[in-house]
Formats: sequence, C-alpha cells, structure tokens
Amino acid sequence: MDFLEKLFSKYPQEKTIRWFKQICLAEAVSWFFLFTAMIWIRTDPEDIFAIVYISTIGSIHGLFFTLYLIFIPAIRKIYTWDDEDFVFSLMSAFFPFATIWVDKKLARFDRE
Repeated sequence: MDFLEKLFSKYPQEKTIRWFKQICLAEAVSWFFLFTAMIWIRTDPEDIFAIVYISTIGSIHGLFFTLYLIFIPAIRKIYTWDDEDFVFSLMSAFFPFATIWVDKKLARFDRE
C-alpha cells in the first residue's frame, strides 16, 4: 500500500476528496447503464448493438469500480475511518448505488 500512499501524497486532500466523490457518482451511474445493458442483452441476444453496448458499458463500469477500490485506502486515511467503516466501504462497491451512500454518509468530516 506504500505505492498508493506515495501516489496520493502528491495531491492535496481536497482534490482527492473531489475525485472520490466523482468516482462514487460515476460508478453508480455506470452500474445503472450496465443494468439496462443486461436487460437489453437478455431480451435481444442476437442484436449486435446490444452486444457492443454491454461490452462498452461493462468496460466503463469496470474502470470506475477499480478506481473506487483504489481510492478507498486514501479516503480512509483522510477521514480516519476505523476498520468497520473501511470494510463497509469496500463491501459497498459490490452493491448497486451503495457508493453514493458512502459518499454522502461515510465520507464526511462531521460524522459522529
């Protein structure tokens, strides 16, 4: 994890937080489009546009999913999360729209 700390130490905390918030939203939105692609491919599996759409959206969602997981250790350090919050934020990556909840509820300085 040293390489991640070195990477994120180059940037101010405000910039890292802003990137994390954008990634949380982008991951949730890309999941929505991936869900629509899954429905489309199930209803018309022979359509070439459905195949291209699910491949493209799946790749984009995978990018945002990976970026979210990469940013979690840096955000944990910024917000001084305990182990429970950290594990919950990691688990939320696997549930639809849970990254928005992490952004709105966990990623705050004024939490009790």
